[in-house]
This record gives sequence, C-alpha cells and structure tokens, in this order.
Amino acid sequence: MTTFLNAVISKSIQPNSARTAGVMITLLGALLMSLDPVFIRLSGVSGFDTAFLFGLFTAISMPLCIQLRDERGLVTAVKESGWQVLLSGLLMLGSAAGLVLSIKLTSIANTFVILSASPALAALFSWWLLGEVTKRSTWIAIVSVMVGIAIVVSGSFKSGNLLGDGLALFAVICLSLNQVQLRKYQHVSRMASVGFGGLFLAIVMFFLATPSEYSLNTWIIMALMGLFTAPFGRVLSQVATRYITAPEVGMILMLETVLAPLWAYSFFDEVPPLASFIGGSIIFVTILIYAVSTIKPDNK
Repeated sequence: MTTFLNAVISKSIQPNSARTAGVMITLLGALLMSLDPVFIRLSGVSGFDTAFLFGLFTAISMPLCIQLRDERGLVTAVKESGWQVLLSGLLMLGSAAGLVLSIKLTSIANTFVILSASPALAALFSWWLLGEVTKRSTWIAIVSVMVGIAIVVSGSFKSGNLLGDGLALFAVICLSLNQVQLRKYQHVSRMASVGFGGLFLAIVMFFLATPSEYSLNTWIIMALMGLFTAPFGRVLSQVATRYITAPEVGMILMLETVLAPLWAYSFFDEVPPLASFIGGSIIFVTILIYAVSTIKPDNK
C-alpha cells in the first residue's frame, strides 16, 4: 500500500506541491493516532496488554497489506528495504515500550511534556545527521506547540519519577531518530517498518501481558485498533517524511494532543479543564497557520 500511495501522490501533485502532500498526510496520520486513547480506554486492559495487542495485530496486518497492495510482494519489499527497516522497527519498539513504561512510572503530564520535545529533537538530529537546517518559521511553530502542551498539562504536572521521566526521554529520542532515518532512507517500506515494530513490540510485551485473561470484547476492540487505525496512522506519519522534514512531521503530529481530549469528550463525556482549552487552542491555531502557510504555492 505504501508503494501504491506514493504512486497516487506522485501522479496527482507537482514537485512544488510535495510539501502540501506531506502536510496533509501527516494531518491524516495524527487524526488516526489520536483515536488510540479511545480504544485503550474501551479495551479495559493495562498498558502492557495494550502494547502487546497493538504489536500483535500490527504484525499481522502490515505483512498482509504489503502482500496485497505492494506489487513487489512481501519478501521483495523487505529485502529491498535492507537493514534500515530492522533499525526502524527497533526504534519503534524503543519509542512504544519507553512510553508505556514511562506512563506506568511517572505522571501522564510529565510524559506529555517530554513528548512535546519530539520536533525539537528531530530538528537537531536532522541537522546533525542529514545536514538539514530547520527554518525559522518551523522553530517558532515548534516552540509555540511546546508552550501549548505545557499549558495543557500544567494542572496535573507533578515532580514525577526520575526513571519514568528518563524512559519518556528515551522514547522521544527513539521516535525522533526514526523519523530522521526514514527521511534519509527513502527506499524503506513504511509498512514493513511498522510491521517489524509491531512484531518486536509483541514479543517483548508478551512476557509482561496476560492474554489468557482477555475478554472477547478486548480482543475485538484491540483488533480494530491494531489492524486499522493505529498502524495506518503510523504508516502515514512515516510516509510524510518523504515530502516534509522530520521536525515538521513531529510538530504536526502534536495535533494529537488537541484531538485526543475531543474524542474523550465525545465518547466518555469527559469535559477537559480550562487549561486544556487554552493550551489546545494555541496548538491548534499554530498548526493551522503553519499548514496554511506551507501549502501556499509561493511558499519557500
């Protein structure tokens, strides 16, 4: 499907519109990934079990999609992706496992604040490893988004746990490095990357999960998440690195921080606190302005 998606994009846009495609793909990826908390809440299982089931179903769905949608077939797609696809899968394992364990050991607010550093770290790694210089406008947007997230979690920010905070930092580093390395290695199958990440995640979390205790409802809900919304959201975010820089992808993905509370309100009648409205508005307006300015024909 990744090859199919790239073919469609390449035929439908001109070279100077590639950034527009990258922004729109990232926005769609953020929308799909923002649904994760809904499925996690409805599943009724722990973070370890959620990670295991997400990894398991992702490891099932991605190979099937590659075989059905990629004309190269599964084996050839993986071979042509080279060792970089395994590295990408390991980095995805690091980011997912780090975040799950971080949430278990420290406050969610701490984790979100550290997560907001993702685009800034991606910008540093892009400069260091790729020689890409992040534009001033992107840096301004990144700082604005980080301020918005800080406001969102200000009401619940705690001293936290040093190990938990360290694991969140480790997760963000893995996430940023993965975005940058996929930006560099354009030939890597994004679906294979997510598939390997899911496989590694399922193997590691299997030893911490309790599959025998899952209800049928848990299996169905997590299947919907693991087979469709979660993996394809991540595939889209990785595909976007072919058209825009890793810092831009990371910054736009922070839209999840705005959308997740909206889903919580829609599905569970959870009214976000005032800080969430203020911080979320800053994030939303920042990303909206940046997206609009990016897709202008005369944008440089």
